Amino acid sequence: MSDPDPKRKLEELEIRLARLRAARQPEKPHQQDYHSQAQLAWRMVTEMVAGLAIGFGIGFGLDTLLGSTPWLMVTFTVLGIVAGIRVMMRSAAELQADYVPPEDAGDLQDDDAFEADEDEGNGYGDGNARR
Repeated sequence: MSDPDPKRKLEELEIRLARLRAARQPEKPHQQDYHSQAQLAWRMVTEMVAGLAIGFGIGFGLDTLLGSTPWLMVTFTVLGIVAGIRVMMRSAAELQADYVPPEDAGDLQDDDAFEADEDEGNGYGDGNARR
């Protein structure tokens, strides 16, 4: 005797396989997260170097045209560094606003565990541990 509805069984099997695959697959690969952080770091470095280079270029060009060597070059180089830092800080603020902390991260200090240590008298709060 054969099964009366083989298509239904096949569909159920496909659903079960899809559930198992989804359960075993990580939400976000570690490598992808690492590469995105490296990309952001390089973006910040590039912004800083670009600000420095553009400021230097403008200052050097104006010094060459006006003959005021090296004052405008120094001034615009400093302004380029300041602009690069501002853009870098804006990027960092943007990243901080988009950051979502992991759900499994706990508090830095577990107060309940600390209180339990005090009750046991292991020297973390009772003053009698070191005599």
